[in-house]
Amino acid sequence: MEINELTPAEAQVWRAFPRGETVDFRTAEDEDTAAGTDWGPERTLRASVLRALLVSAPQEDGEIAALRVMGARITGALDLTHAVVDAPVRLTHCHFTDPPDLYGIQLRRLSLRGSVLPALDLGSARVDGVMQLSDCRVRGRIQLSGAQISGALFLDRAELTGQDDSQPVLKLNQALIEDDLRATELRAHGEIRLNGATVNGSVDLRGAHLTHPGQVALDAQTLTVNGDFSLRNTHVRGWIGLRGACVTGRFDLSYARLSNPGDAALRATSCSIGELWLRKGLPPDGFLNLRRAQIDVLFLEPEMVPDRMLLNSLVYTSLTPHEPAERRLPMLECDGDGYVPHAYEQLTAAYRRIGDDDAARLVQLAKQRRRRGTLPWYGRVWGHVQDATVGYGFRPLRACGWLLSLLAVGSVVYGLHHPPPLKASEAPHFNPVFYTLDLLLPVISFGQEGAFAPREGYQTLSYALVIAGWILATTVFAGVTRTVSRQ
Repeated sequence: MEINELTPAEAQVWRAFPRGETVDFRTAEDEDTAAGTDWGPERTLRASVLRALLVSAPQEDGEIAALRVMGARITGALDLTHAVVDAPVRLTHCHFTDPPDLYGIQLRRLSLRGSVLPALDLGSARVDGVMQLSDCRVRGRIQLSGAQISGALFLDRAELTGQDDSQPVLKLNQALIEDDLRATELRAHGEIRLNGATVNGSVDLRGAHLTHPGQVALDAQTLTVNGDFSLRNTHVRGWIGLRGACVTGRFDLSYARLSNPGDAALRATSCSIGELWLRKGLPPDGFLNLRRAQIDVLFLEPEMVPDRMLLNSLVYTSLTPHEPAERRLPMLECDGDGYVPHAYEQLTAAYRRIGDDDAARLVQLAKQRRRRGTLPWYGRVWGHVQDATVGYGFRPLRACGWLLSLLAVGSVVYGLHHPPPLKASEAPHFNPVFYTLDLLLPVISFGQEGAFAPREGYQTLSYALVIAGWILATTVFAGVTRTVSRQ
């Protein structure tokens, strides 16, 4: 392209490029870039001119070339597919009439900060530095699948609005970001897809608003984050998917508002997370699916537990903050899978790791009571007996109380009405206390039971004491065995 074919605005940019100078067409720093459709030829650049400028790359000795333009209206499609661009590209606060096609491009640095674009294709791009898309407004899809960014990716305060609901507004599948992905206060009206992406730094979505009601708002299946993943103070309408993801640091949902009524608000199945924080704020409007997840530290406040959770095969090392078992049990009782023994064992183990044996025993007692509801009628009857007598072995002193009460009843009754001896000449001296103990204790014998034979109602009482003794002895033995086996 010859220099005499350029408009005055294009000629100004062409002359500034070899020296890396900035050309600012803005009339005010706070002007609205969305009004760029009305900008005149004095600040309009053809995309074909910018392409020729970057591909032919005019140089000046002793200068570092760079494309730095602010506040321009760029017409036509900027097609740099598979181009190799040595100069940094900075087209900030610009209004693009057509989507730039930068698929497979290789460049040092890219900044489109504050620009308005119909869409953006950076699939398989390679950027040897920072990619800056903060404050951008994109009315279509941002395609970054397979991109490799050696620096950070910035999307702070960007606004993404998809035209096709079947396509994500931001697609980062299989992308590699060597530094951070930062998108604080992002506004996304549609799906954000991070499937298979790798972020060697942290992901920061603090204060973002992700809206895709009834559908996936943030799909991060098999995502790998080697730092923290922050959704603190984020509003999400739709659901978050983390199946198979790996977050080495903290996945922070503090102060977040998750809303997907009638369905899962968070699906974190089969994922690995260093710390999962659910604290401060309102419980999710929707259930949590944590099946088969592995979490080192689960920071879950009881107030944040929703009406339904799925916890089957969830593994966590510690549960914080430390709360009484009575405040943790509702989390297990609202499990949508019903009675899940593994969930009770996990909570028991968490209490034992911090030495709270009383809370661990209470969780195990709640487990037996929950299990009782799954048994046939005769199992439920026997469970009620064990619960009432010795609390399934976790309340052994209760058995002592029953024994002492029955011993007192038997001693008084048989002390007032001595049963006649079977053989008067051979019978020992009658002792109502030891006679009652002979009836209650199925193993120990004091020689009283076999020597005396009560009659009528007193014989019925003796049968009742024998049966009660066997029940108490059996339940105590079962409870002690269960306790010893767990130790």
